[in-house]
Amino acid sequence: MKEQSKLIRTQAGRSHNREHSVPLYLTSSFIFEDAEQGRAVFAEEEDGNIYSRYSNPNTTEFIDKICQLEGAEDGLAFSSGMAAVFASFAGLLKSGDHVVSCRSIFGSTHQLLTQLLPRWGITSTYVDALHPEEWQAAIRPETRMIFLETPSNPGLELVDLEWLGKFKNKYPNIILNVDNCFATPYLQKPIKYGVDIVSHSATKYMDGQGRVLGGIVVGKKELIKEMMFFIRHTGPAMSAFNAWIFSKSLETLPVRMDRHCSNALRVAELLERHPEVEQVRYPFLPSHPQYELAKRQMKQGGGIVTFIVKGGYERATRFLDALDMILLTSNLGDARTIATHPASTTHSKLSEEERAHIAIYPGTIRISVGLEDINDILDDITRALDQSK
Repeated sequence: MKEQSKLIRTQAGRSHNREHSVPLYLTSSFIFEDAEQGRAVFAEEEDGNIYSRYSNPNTTEFIDKICQLEGAEDGLAFSSGMAAVFASFAGLLKSGDHVVSCRSIFGSTHQLLTQLLPRWGITSTYVDALHPEEWQAAIRPETRMIFLETPSNPGLELVDLEWLGKFKNKYPNIILNVDNCFATPYLQKPIKYGVDIVSHSATKYMDGQGRVLGGIVVGKKELIKEMMFFIRHTGPAMSAFNAWIFSKSLETLPVRMDRHCSNALRVAELLERHPEVEQVRYPFLPSHPQYELAKRQMKQGGGIVTFIVKGGYERATRFLDALDMILLTSNLGDARTIATHPASTTHSKLSEEERAHIAIYPGTIRISVGLEDINDILDDITRALDQSK
């Protein structure tokens, strides 16, 4: 079956009730037929659910779908996207380990690397996505992981995954960890380039309607097994209800992403022509500095457009306040179009210099382009730009 069919047809086994849609398994634990089965399941001699903190039919179905999309061997579901990112560090690293990370990453991930992981003796070095020579210089004997986002949040910088896979082959003991949230596995598949694990905030496009929180990490079976020890004893598990929501939402992921992408390209083209806009970033705009790379490793350009409005912070706030239909929130990947000012919200904990390094300026606006009629989206943006002069 093709991807769209797999997303619809992959589901947990039917019960004796012969249900058409997979039911919610709202149970904290699972019974054993006898004491021997309980012993065997705990000893991992027999497959089976024990406790919903470990696994649940709903979370298993969700994981199976993402594994199929990403081409991964196994995976784990988490209570939020940041729980997934944190587990991909804490579940695989130890004191004394070193991480090489792209500088262009989400604000909370930056806080993990610079504020929290150092408490446990895990250090990190930032490198520029656009300067591969920095990567080689950053590798140390104690380097255990390379982490990156591509496209990045919110600057939409890309990392050449084919080059990165070849680079990583020189260091077989290093784990290559990619946050694939912006692209989704429908648009980009890092594992085919040699990436070891892939993380997502399922809260975004996997839900697609701003309802529930969740995260997922998929990849090599031995790494997922190592992470399983961490989550069993720390408890960042996804709820069965949220997993059920995500799994049902995945049935429409391809058709939603097609619309997100076509709408986003139209928004980017409008902004590029507008005299009140200094710069526009969108991977499938020919003006994007990595346009050819985007065309090679992504199916389409994604649903996020980032631009710099003339007039700095004051103009940016006037623009945001002038929007009518478009919502102001820090989320993204919703059916509804969303506008965000990264410098004062999602990346506000970074210094001004740190923000400038990842192309976040006082006038930077991030638009998560939704599924509304494209003319309504364009009209709202145009009117707000004109009113905010």
